[in-house]
Amino acid sequence: ALSPPPPFLVFLPPPPPPLPPPPAMSVYEKTFTLKDEDHTMGNAVRYMLNKNPQVSLCGYSVPHPMETSVNVRVQTSGEVTATAAMRDALLDIISVCDHVNDTFDAAVSAHAAKLPAPMEADKK
Repeated sequence: ALSPPPPFLVFLPPPPPPLPPPPAMSVYEKTFTLKDEDHTMGNAVRYMLNKNPQVSLCGYSVPHPMETSVNVRVQTSGEVTATAAMRDALLDIISVCDHVNDTFDAAVSAHAAKLPAPMEADKK
């Protein structure tokens, strides 16, 4: 015969039911994994995705500080797929980086044009 349970177990509530499985993701909600990236890229992608009015939810996480990957979760309103929204965000980041690079190069050239010409003794 079984012995009675210890007194402290008698007052415990029954365990909660198990969680239901997560719903299957559609083309309008996806989680993308960016390998060999960190918070720098994750935050830039999140920012660009949140600027898109068709994106209803976006966030990123780094699974572990020692891992070099970023998980980006994207959910759209249904007018555009999550993959298309991610592609547009990445293309926007490329455009911004190109603009920053061009602006920097122009500023360096403008500054170099203001400098006096090097003297003959400085050339040696």
